[in-house]
Amino acid sequence: MTDFSAEFSNELAALDAQALRRRRRVVDSPCAPELIVDGRPMLAFCSNDYLGLANDPALAAAAQEGARLYGLGAGASPLVCGHQTPHAALEKRLAEFTGFARALLFSTGYLANLGAVPALAGRGDAIFSDRLNHASLIDAARLARAELNVYPHCDLSALAAALAASRAKRKLIVTDAVFSMDGDLAPLPEILELAERHQAWLLVDDAHGFGLLGPQGRGAAAHFGLKSPRLLVMGTLGKAAGGAGAFVAGGEEAVEWILQKARSYIFSTAEPALIAYAMLTALDLIERGDDRRSNLAARIAQLRASYAPKRWKLLPSQTAIQPLLIGGNAETMAVAGKLHARGLWGPGIRPPTLPARPARPRITPSPPPRQAQLAQLVAALQQLESDSMEETA
Repeated sequence: MTDFSAEFSNELAALDAQALRRRRRVVDSPCAPELIVDGRPMLAFCSNDYLGLANDPALAAAAQEGARLYGLGAGASPLVCGHQTPHAALEKRLAEFTGFARALLFSTGYLANLGAVPALAGRGDAIFSDRLNHASLIDAARLARAELNVYPHCDLSALAAALAASRAKRKLIVTDAVFSMDGDLAPLPEILELAERHQAWLLVDDAHGFGLLGPQGRGAAAHFGLKSPRLLVMGTLGKAAGGAGAFVAGGEEAVEWILQKARSYIFSTAEPALIAYAMLTALDLIERGDDRRSNLAARIAQLRASYAPKRWKLLPSQTAIQPLLIGGNAETMAVAGKLHARGLWGPGIRPPTLPARPARPRITPSPPPRQAQLAQLVAALQQLESDSMEETA
């Protein structure tokens, strides 16, 4: 009899040999700079809770009030009986906050992209996707069954040529705003200009810009002052907003079409109303959060001013995502392990998260740590890099 489990054992062993197997750690504390991880106190430099809202007392109180008023589960899809008053209020508030006519809630950013992209483009259409887009956009583009054109990272000339050559009936450009593993910002004004010139739609994944970029944290479109009937934005509520869920914002008819066609919306139970209720408070905190954004910017500036790698490379990012290129998978994971032994949590990121690209710790100084805590990380990195240079000398 064939031992089917052996297939997975062999493949797992191959992951181990390449330093590619992932292992979860158990966090036994609220999201904060100081965590209890596997029973040990740690300083965390890997959270997407960029403004420190995930454990904010006002958000916790709003969630408790939402649970008192609406219970836990929504009970059904939004198109059945799962669309409750807080969901409707949050969609209206998100549309106003981002400057679009309408917004539509999803349970996660992954589901938002997975629903919106195939709704906007299908057979006979064409999708134009940046090579370094998030996995959710990549999977959504494949699911759409449209002609897929992957252009080199932020290469406007290549994108323009691909758009000009396409004879598709509908064209859709999809791009991250802030790229999640490199921290750089897409040239959105130029991409939107190309979209309008070639009568294409543009869907921007603003997962890592919403709450941080633009006046009052209104996102990448506001940061660049972008307005167009051809523009749609996906934003998440599980990063800077400190909660859960996501939304797609755009023109009235485009968002209505997504509601009618997005399978991940139609066939998913709505997120709990207590989350939507709490996210209304989160938007208020984001809107009044200039001090939080200034604190985060100060920690980013501190990191870049105090740490100048010699052998390793800190990518030129001005966002909360600070990637440190170290080397191969094994070396990167060894450094991450040594940081962990010092009580500093900066996990190594490697394939498949980074297919065919250098592994790295992805440092995020958020929720904004105190100056001394970040200095502790910098001192450890300097020592570990010095040790690695001696070992290779």
